[in-house]
Amino acid sequence: MRIAIIPGDGIGKEVIAEAVRVVEAAETAFGFSIEKTAFDWGADRYLCDGTSLPDGAVEMFQNEYDAILLGAVGDPRVPDNRHAADILLGLRFKLDLYVNLRPVKLLADSLTPLKGRTCADIDFVVLRENTEGLYTFMGGIFKKGTPDEIAIQEEVNTRKGVERIIEAAFDLAERTGRRKVTLADKSNAMTYGHDLWRRAFKEVGERHPTIETNAQYIDATAMFMVLDPGQYDVIVTNNLFGDIITDLGAALQGGLGVAGSGNINPGRVSLFEPVHGSAPQFAGKNVANPIGSVLAAGLMLEHLGQKSAADAIERAVVEAINDGKLTKDVGGSLSTTEAGAAIAARVRA
Repeated sequence: MRIAIIPGDGIGKEVIAEAVRVVEAAETAFGFSIEKTAFDWGADRYLCDGTSLPDGAVEMFQNEYDAILLGAVGDPRVPDNRHAADILLGLRFKLDLYVNLRPVKLLADSLTPLKGRTCADIDFVVLRENTEGLYTFMGGIFKKGTPDEIAIQEEVNTRKGVERIIEAAFDLAERTGRRKVTLADKSNAMTYGHDLWRRAFKEVGERHPTIETNAQYIDATAMFMVLDPGQYDVIVTNNLFGDIITDLGAALQGGLGVAGSGNINPGRVSLFEPVHGSAPQFAGKNVANPIGSVLAAGLMLEHLGQKSAADAIERAVVEAINDGKLTKDVGGSLSTTEAGAAIAARVRA
């Protein structure tokens, strides 16, 4: 197996290093081997020679690599973060990574801000459509800077794009033994595109009769994620809504620092990353939480067929949490490198 590693900017470089350390511990413990190649794409390289996502990079990943592990990208020295958009959105769109997979799983009761909720209540997965919606940047501005200014941002929903992410949600539910798929949309206000979502959801659901279906408006979903998160198994939604509620989901499970994600095209090279940002104010201080990157690496290993290793990584994270081997943001006192080492040691064991 070959993986590409793009540490990115800010704390991305620090937390990805710990994720790689944990992957190497899994290689030792489970007897497999991964060839790793690091790429220096990020703000430093962009400011040096203008490189963000080089020509030929997408074809290289498609032909030579099995997965990509990406740290956070973004740097205040690049005011418009052009390099970050080129790298992250460029890879999502050009590799057609249409499934954004976000497990929302509470790993220790103490981490959730919800009163009286436990690990049994918070364990679901959000599938966010990752290549359409409002993130296609279609639209424009007319008479900019005048009192008559008009700004139009268009949402794109194709039958192919909508149906395949919904199909992926039902496939995931069947494969993992989950009983229900919930569609979160805004079809009462976004009439045309979300009418397509409702019709596709009904038709795909009929092809999966063993899975219960439920459709909610997105504002109700946000409310019930807080009031009754235990009702969810799999949530499927569009690009914008998925972006918002997965951050809410991260808060439920202990914060952005403990959340990993996958950008997936099943059967093809896919990209895995923590959901947090580059946090330049904390860069170089050895204080960032590596758990999100470690869990993203676990998702990557599962995608590559190493489920036992992925399960071991999650168990090691849970053990480290229970033993207090955490960074300050989740109640511990360890540095980034110490927390990564604590998790890696548990994987090796």
